[in-house]
Amino acid sequence: MIDVEEVLRKFDSVKGTRSNWEQHWEEIAERVLPRQIGFLGDRTDGEKKTQKVFDSRPMIALERFAAVMDSMLTPRQQKWHNLRTTNPELNRDLEVQDWFYRANEILFSARYNPKANFAGQNSERWVSVGAFGTGTLFIDYDSNTGLRYRSVNLRDTFFLENHQGMIDTVFRQFEFTARQAAQQWGEDKLPDKIKTMLGSPTGHQKKFCFVHVVSPRADYDPSRADAKGKPWASYYISVDCREVMSEGGYSSFPYSISRYVTAPDEIYGRSPAMTALPDIKMLNEMSKTDIRAAHKVIDPPILLHDDGILGGGSTKINMRPGALIPGGVDRNGRQMLQPFNSGARIDINEAKMDQRRQSIDDAFLVTLFQILVETPRMTATEALIRAQEKGMLLTPTMGRQQSEAIGPLIEREIDLLMQYKVLPPVPQILVEAGGEYEIVYDSPMSRMQRAEELVGVQRTMELLAPFAQMDPSILDVFDGDKLAQLTAEVSGVPTPVMRSPEVIAQIRQQRAQAEQEAAMVQAAQPIAGAMKDAAQANQLLQGA
Repeated sequence: MIDVEEVLRKFDSVKGTRSNWEQHWEEIAERVLPRQIGFLGDRTDGEKKTQKVFDSRPMIALERFAAVMDSMLTPRQQKWHNLRTTNPELNRDLEVQDWFYRANEILFSARYNPKANFAGQNSERWVSVGAFGTGTLFIDYDSNTGLRYRSVNLRDTFFLENHQGMIDTVFRQFEFTARQAAQQWGEDKLPDKIKTMLGSPTGHQKKFCFVHVVSPRADYDPSRADAKGKPWASYYISVDCREVMSEGGYSSFPYSISRYVTAPDEIYGRSPAMTALPDIKMLNEMSKTDIRAAHKVIDPPILLHDDGILGGGSTKINMRPGALIPGGVDRNGRQMLQPFNSGARIDINEAKMDQRRQSIDDAFLVTLFQILVETPRMTATEALIRAQEKGMLLTPTMGRQQSEAIGPLIEREIDLLMQYKVLPPVPQILVEAGGEYEIVYDSPMSRMQRAEELVGVQRTMELLAPFAQMDPSILDVFDGDKLAQLTAEVSGVPTPVMRSPEVIAQIRQQRAQAEQEAAMVQAAQPIAGAMKDAAQANQLLQGA
């Protein structure tokens, strides 16, 4: 049994060490993601949360960043990864190929099942990464609905790293009413303090604090069938009552945690919003100034002479359209009221604001993905080079997401599908080899990173074209089949439309046979003509 007090002391310590982070996150949330305000304390439901937002560009840039991450790494319209064994010999086995193909199809089907809600929750994770630098996705399995996903608010999650710098311990804080706690664990398992609230008139309002702890199990015993036979321990603890509500375990780490970038000795990630925060603050201040300046230009203050009637008396100036203003002119018809013109250049402020918006878009990768949109008329070579450039710029960022977030996500999904026997039986040859597999990423981002390969091939062909006209044998150094496969693979051609090597060999054999028959027919035509001429000559001789 765990020491509850020791676990809660560790939890309080982890909470206390991130006060600076929470102030930083709150400052960002107020300007970029108002719906997640609340790091520094509870907020009232339905309260206004946009008091510090005067320009919506940062919020729009964050939404586009999340869309970029989703479309480049985990696009829902395509298969963005494949599976294969780490043994090159087994990868050529048809039975093994078929198993990995079917496993990958089942995985995508389970992941994008509407009840799993992967697309929505994964998008929320990318939003959190863009705003706060850290996004957390919880992956579990329900026997009725299958895989299920939940994006956990950073405000409620606390982390610890292992000696390798990987997060291996997660504390998730949440609140339940007594009714919700009874639904989760059963009324019989509730502490007396919570149980007494079930029949109370305010029982549906009073909330109790709980913590879900997931960490490596110190007493892990793989020979056991209970919770201690799982390498990851899971505990639900009542903070108010200092009691364990339930104990369980996981066969794989249930969280996929994404960090944008990390600074030395820091657990939590840093985000594009943190990079652009000075520009975001300045843009909001400039927007406030712009509003005040525009207000003065459109509805300027009125200058008037203090003649004891308009200025010093009790008469008020009516500025409504069509209003009559007594005393607005003197006896000679001269205007007694004049609008104040400060001569301020609002257009200069607008140009400066556009510069800030551009910097914010750059931080959120928005401008990087506007290149192809802004220049749609480009050659295939230009488009390929642009893709190569984007792949080079995004490699550090996206590579981290693949290794730290997406890889553990897929491993967790496969573990759950194997555990609940959703995947087909593993071929015996793969079992005997240890069943090791690897993930092959096939997302648009992965293809951009590989665009350099096609650029190199294309440039080589362009350089060799003049020489090939003089000596076609120069092109014999290229393997046409492998070149075509590489082009199709990097360009994202779906695998089902590609012919297998056996079918290709059969087509080529049929083509060679057809060409041979055509050559034989062509060669036989002169002989047939000569024989025909000889026959006709013989007939003429006989007739003579």
